[in-house]
Amino acid sequence: MTGFLHDVDYGVRGTGDGRCRRPQGRQSVQSVKARRGAAPGRITALLAAAGAARAAYAGMVRAQRRTPGHHLPPQHAAPYQRSPCDRPSGRALRERRNARGRLVDLCSGPAAAAAAAATAPAVGTAPTLTRRTRAAAVLAVPAGAGCGLYDDIAGAGDGRRGFTAHWRAVREGEVTSGAVKLLGIGAAGPAAGALLKDRAADRVLAGVVIAGSAHLVNLLDVRPGRAAKGVPVVGVPGLLGAGAAAVLAAAPVGAAAALLGEDLAEHTMLGDCGAHALGAALGVSIAAARGRTGLAPHAGALVALTAVGDRVSGGAVWEKPVLRWADGLGRLPEGDRP
Repeated sequence: MTGFLHDVDYGVRGTGDGRCRRPQGRQSVQSVKARRGAAPGRITALLAAAGAARAAYAGMVRAQRRTPGHHLPPQHAAPYQRSPCDRPSGRALRERRNARGRLVDLCSGPAAAAAAAATAPAVGTAPTLTRRTRAAAVLAVPAGAGCGLYDDIAGAGDGRRGFTAHWRAVREGEVTSGAVKLLGIGAAGPAAGALLKDRAADRVLAGVVIAGSAHLVNLLDVRPGRAAKGVPVVGVPGLLGAGAAAVLAAAPVGAAAALLGEDLAEHTMLGDCGAHALGAALGVSIAAARGRTGLAPHAGALVALTAVGDRVSGGAVWEKPVLRWADGLGRLPEGDRP
C-alpha cells in the first residue's frame, strides 16, 4: 500500500553493479524518523481529539443552558422554558427525536466535527503528513460537517434517507436538503483526492473513498451509538499502521470514542454533521495510506454499500447474532426510554 511504503526502509539499496549497500547519512536518519514518528503522532492526535470533542460538547451544552429561550432535552436540566421566540428552525440545532423516540441534543455532531477537523492537521507530527495531506483533511472534514449541518437544519422532519431516495426526489423535480448535501460532499471528496494523489485515476478513486466513507458513517447513524462504534472499527486498522494514515485515523477515532458514552446513554446524537465529518476524516486516512490497488476495492465496496443503503441502515443484517450483540452493547434497554 502506497501510504505505508513511504515509511518502510528495507535496509538495502542497489548500486547498479549487482551489489547492495545500506543507506547512509541523512537518508538513513530520515528513514528512522519516519518509523518512529508515527507512534507519538497518532497517540497525541488520539488524545487531543478525544479531549477536544469532550470539551466542545460540554461547552455547547453549557452555552445553550445560558441562552434565554433555548430548550434542551430533559437530561441537561435546562433552566429556561420554551418561549414563543424558540422557533422550530432553531430547535433543529438543539434537539431531535432519535430512533427510539427519545428527545436528544445534536451538540455532539459539531463537537466531533471540530475535533476531527482540527486535530490531525494541528498536532500531527508524522514525517509523511505533508502540506497537501493536511490540506486534504482540512478541506474534506469541514465540507462534510458543513453539508451535514445544513441537512440537519433544513432537512429536519424529512424522513428520506440514502442516495436513492434523494436522487428519486431530484428526478421528480424536488431538490432536497439531502441532495444538496450529497452534491457538496460529492464535490469535496474528489477535490481532497486531488490533493492526495498525482494521477487522475488515483484521484478519482481517492475521491470516491472519501465521499463514500462520509456517506457510510451517516448510514449507520440510525441507532444510538451505532455510528460512534463504527468509526473506531473502521479506523483502528489505519491507527495501527504507520505514517500519515495513523495520525489521520487517530482524530476521528478519538472524537467518536470520547462521545460514545453520551450517544449510548441517548443524551445526544451525531446527526448528519458529525457523521459526515467523521466519515470524511476516515476516508482521508484510508486514501492517504493506499495506492491504486488498495483504493480500488475500497471504492468498489463503498459504492456497493451506497447502492443498498437501506440495508446498511436498518436491514436484516443487523439481526445476525454477532452484529445484534455488538450493536446493542452498552445501549439502554428498550424499557428504559422515557
